[in-house]
Amino acid sequence: MRRLFLPILCVAVLAGCAGDAEPSAPPTSAVASTPPNPTASAPQSPSLVPPDGRAWFGMNLDWANDTIPEVADRLGATPAVWVQFVRFPLGDGDRANLAGFFEQVGAARALGLVTLEPHDGLDAVTHEAAADLAALLDAAWATHQVPTFVRFAHEMNGSWYPWGQQPDAYVQAYRLVADAVHSGAPASAMVWAPNEGAGYPFNGGAFEAAPGSAARAALDTDGDGDLTAADDPYAPYWPGEDAVDWVGMSLYFWGLEYPWGENELAPAGRFAGQLTGRPTGAHEGELTIPDFYATYAEGYDKPMAIIETAALYDPADPGADEAAIKGAWFRQVFSAETRDAFPRIGMINWFEWRKDEAEVDSVIDWRLAADPALGRALLESVPDGWLLFAGD
Repeated sequence: MRRLFLPILCVAVLAGCAGDAEPSAPPTSAVASTPPNPTASAPQSPSLVPPDGRAWFGMNLDWANDTIPEVADRLGATPAVWVQFVRFPLGDGDRANLAGFFEQVGAARALGLVTLEPHDGLDAVTHEAAADLAALLDAAWATHQVPTFVRFAHEMNGSWYPWGQQPDAYVQAYRLVADAVHSGAPASAMVWAPNEGAGYPFNGGAFEAAPGSAARAALDTDGDGDLTAADDPYAPYWPGEDAVDWVGMSLYFWGLEYPWGENELAPAGRFAGQLTGRPTGAHEGELTIPDFYATYAEGYDKPMAIIETAALYDPADPGADEAAIKGAWFRQVFSAETRDAFPRIGMINWFEWRKDEAEVDSVIDWRLAADPALGRALLESVPDGWLLFAGD
């Protein structure tokens, strides 16, 4: 995912497409706002919801440089969920990529998570495109037995994507895709995944809601005539409980404070703080954002996915070492405390990439399995009976 930093106003978190996948950086500030009033939800698909108290363990893989068998060999276990980004509506290249993706995931007896990116804008999301997607997903189930999570137009509350900060158009497009998937691909589930709300409204991005526009007015949830950090970063984009099967978010540890990039250990409670809108460590005591987990996972009775997570490690930086950094974050994310406090978390996917991060001007190694001994040791440290792997 790409990112853009705006240090004067806030940190705007940008995300990218499949060919430029990269994690979202943490924001600098935000204040609390009032969440929507949730109601009971529709039943979830039993094929895609793990047993109570357990979670699928997955990976966001660098498909150009790695394969499922190679990762499984290094870890000594095969992750249960694999993530693929594609442009939407689907072109010929996207279809080819998905064909290879489903073949490899099916061979591993795993689940797929497809992130749809409407880079031509929300107007390009048509009934025909949605029906075409549903047919492809249904065929993937029939041919390869791959159940699939569909994450449509992620981080829609950000200002860095063509589908960003257009709440009414986004909700309409999401519901159109959800209707097609629910009716035509019964082995699939829809995932709603905004960006972590700290730093909202992410001023300065190419696609921020223009002053005076209807979209900006719809985002003014506190009615003060302006779009600020006091407005709710999630509620205007909620497409309705009937359209959403899972709620999700990406949560990374980039370091203790902006401008990031140093090899540092995550302080105790950082993961839980980011998830609930109460950051700890360098941000302790700040007014923050609505509790996403309480509002959307608990409030709407939905399973939750941590769709992307990892901890920043720069091999060229003289700070803390790789094992300490990744271990400190991993043991928070996959701790007994996380399991007890957030029982609706049903999926956690590690970001398995080593790539250049322009924002910190260095090559960052986010990978868990690059050092097989470290990856295996960390997986062995997870509380018994929590994580589910391929074939479980």
